[in-house]
Amino acid sequence: MNTSAISRSLSVAFLFGSGLSCVVASAPALAQEQPVEATTASGERVRLFPNGRWEYANEQKAVVQRQALEVESARERAAQGGLLGGRRLYEGDKDFNRGTLNPKMR
Repeated sequence: MNTSAISRSLSVAFLFGSGLSCVVASAPALAQEQPVEATTASGERVRLFPNGRWEYANEQKAVVQRQALEVESARERAAQGGLLGGRRLYEGDKDFNRGTLNPKMR
C-alpha cells in the first residue's frame, strides 16, 4: 500500500470521526424540548417550540390560539385525499365524500 492511499484512508477516518463527534456534541441542543421565550418586533412575548410552532406567552391570548389550533387539527384529520401530493378535500367541498365515479357501481 503506498503512502498516498494510507494518507487518504486516514483523512477519511479523521473526517468521519470529527463529524461524528460534532453530531454527538450537538445532540443535547437538538434534543431541547422546552420552549424558548422571545419577543416579537411589536413587543409581544411569545414561546417558540422546537417543532416550529409558536404561541403567545400571555395566557389569555394563548388559550384562544390553542383553541384555533385544535379546530384546524380536527379539520385536517377529517380531510380526504392529499396522498402523494394530490388535492386535499375538506368538508363542504363539492367533491368531498362523493363516492365512486364508476356508473356501474352507483
